[in-house]
Amino acid sequence: MDISTTLAARAYAGNRTATAPSETHETTQGLFSNAAAALGSTLKQSEATAVQAMTTGADPYALVQALAQTELAVETAATVRDRVVEAYQEILRMPV
Repeated sequence: MDISTTLAARAYAGNRTATAPSETHETTQGLFSNAAAALGSTLKQSEATAVQAMTTGADPYALVQALAQTELAVETAATVRDRVVEAYQEILRMPV
């Protein structure tokens, strides 16, 4: 039995379900802007907690927790930045 590649491709294309992209998906720009806003919010909240702990002697546990959250947020942002730069460099290495 001889099956040509075009026949197989047509059969595959006919069997695939065609779906339209959903309008509810966020764009990449939206994801990055939301992540940047969350990072800024975390930094502001941690700074406010640190100032409060140093001036009024608030709960030191809250200060440690705020510093840990800030450290995690900054490390996450640095990792994302590194991945984006790595992807950009990989695109630049592609032959045209």
